[in-house]
This record gives sequence, C-alpha cells and structure tokens, in this order.
Amino acid sequence: MAKKKQKVVAPVVRESEVDKLRKLDDATIEEKIKEMKQELFNLRFQAAVGKLENTAQIGKTKKQIARMKTILTERVNGAK
Repeated sequence: MAKKKQKVVAPVVRESEVDKLRKLDDATIEEKIKEMKQELFNLRFQAAVGKLENTAQIGKTKKQIARMKTILTERVNGAK
C-alpha cells in the first residue's frame, strides 16, 4: 500500500484573534488587560479553593494578557 500525502494546514484561528486586538486602541487594550488580570486573580483563587474545573483557563488567560501587552509594546517601539 502506498502512503497518501497529507496536506499540512497552518492554524489560522489565533491570527484572527490577534487581528481583532490590533484594531483596538491603546486605552481599550489597557482596560481589557485590567479585566483579564482580575479574571486571572479569580481563577487562581478558585484553583486554590478547589472549585476550578478547567485549570487550563489560567494559562489561556495569562497568554491573552501577554498578547495584549506585546501589542502595546510593539506600538510604543514602532512609534520611535
């Protein structure tokens, strides 16, 4: 039997998420960062008490905050 070649398709899901963030202005992104930090605090608290069912949500929230901070940093460095 000959092996079939499979197409390798790059994931495009995150690209649209980042594009949405890039369209926002700095003040909105900073507000979202504050909201996400509060959510991260709540998730960590729930994990400590043992009530958090989806522990992966902590990592996802941290990555989302990092993405937003990266966009802000790129804008500051790009403006120079």
